[in-house]
Amino acid sequence: MADGVIQVGSLVWALAGREKGSLFVAVRVDGGFVYLADGRHRKAESPKKKSIKHISPADAPAYADELTNKKLRRLINRYLTHTEEQQTRPLSGEVF
Repeated sequence: MADGVIQVGSLVWALAGREKGSLFVAVRVDGGFVYLADGRHRKAESPKKKSIKHISPADAPAYADELTNKKLRRLINRYLTHTEEQQTRPLSGEVF
């Protein structure tokens, strides 16, 4: 994964460690490391330092505004709600 892919405000999935499978927002990028927060378990004031090799970007645009804990929770919740709606929506032509 290239360093330029992850930007501050990007939604990312944790691929390794205790947080594996969890969704976070990148609050800081520093060399080969990204600092992650979710606004609930990991606050923006004390983000988790994670190697860029252990995360994967989610298919969502980066959020460019100030990142507060409330905004982090909303951003993650909206993304998860949006992807769940797309997965449960029947494809065109399907008959139930």
